Amino acid sequence: MRDRPADLDESLLAPALEAWGIKAVGLAYAPVGFGDHHWIATGADGRRWFLTAATLSPEPDAVPSREPELPAPAGRPHEPRAAGDLGGVARVAFGELGRALETAAALAATLRFVVAPVPDLDGGALLRPLAARYALSVFPFIDGVTGGFDDEPAEHDRAQVIDLLAELHATPPPPSTPSRPLQPPGRAALERALTETGRPWTGGPYAERARALLDRHAGTLHARLRHFDRGCRDLGPPVVTHGEPHPGNLLRHEGRCLLVDWDTVGLAVPERDLWLVARTPADLARYAAAGGRTPDPAALALYRLRWSLDDVAQYVALFRGPHGHTRDAELSWHFLTRTLDGLAAGGPCPR
Repeated sequence: MRDRPADLDESLLAPALEAWGIKAVGLAYAPVGFGDHHWIATGADGRRWFLTAATLSPEPDAVPSREPELPAPAGRPHEPRAAGDLGGVARVAFGELGRALETAAALAATLRFVVAPVPDLDGGALLRPLAARYALSVFPFIDGVTGGFDDEPAEHDRAQVIDLLAELHATPPPPSTPSRPLQPPGRAALERALTETGRPWTGGPYAERARALLDRHAGTLHARLRHFDRGCRDLGPPVVTHGEPHPGNLLRHEGRCLLVDWDTVGLAVPERDLWLVARTPADLARYAAAGGRTPDPAALALYRLRWSLDDVAQYVALFRGPHGHTRDAELSWHFLTRTLDGLAAGGPCPR
């Protein structure tokens, strides 16, 4: 994120790091990624750490009238007692993110390319609540080179990533591994927004523009949702997938390729990862040779479409909620219009 979180007091970070035994003498905001906020902390011993403050709910007061229970039992490492201080929406998101991070930590025990969070010193928690709607995780700082979502990887780079994914997909799933259903997570919210384009949206400076844009593309979106539904079927046995192995989540360090950002790790078919990486029949053949499973072109196309539909849902939700005229809002508007133009032109995702 380019913008610092307006509702998070950064003075909370240094005291929070004491749970990891880190006495921070320096904190620098890192305007990288999209969705979460990051800082680089320097400890008194000179060691650096990469901090992630994940947003647990869309608004500080986004609490349902009846709080759902956390689906995981109490006392697990990623659900410290302090999580009970969070609101209902945030508590559920805290539990879900905790299970993803627990999965990453378990995978890192056998897979050298997994960059997993560091457990704290108070019970080994990987995630701790931070303010009203954030959760803090701490990672080792790795001085490497990463890319961006739109970067087009060279054949050699694709080969390395495909080999990593084949190894990941062949790994037995840890018990904490979440399930990742085929349906786009934001579909219900998107369909609701499509029924509400006839009345004003008042979330912020982009709200009315987003309403008009969604109304203009309503026919395309309805058609794409129907197309998606027609393609839904049993795609085969699930494996452990990363969820977003695009160049922005690849880190090159000392000649090795590492995978970061495991928030979306989960059980799904391999095509959930492969559509973001494979470009040619040779790429798919390489995966089949390494993983023993031939990718399904129809499933690759379905996951590509799923990504676009969920992107639209997330950006629309952003502009329907409270927002300002910020750099992140500008970027979100660019990606929303680009994705909708791609869907209207007949392609699911403009890559």
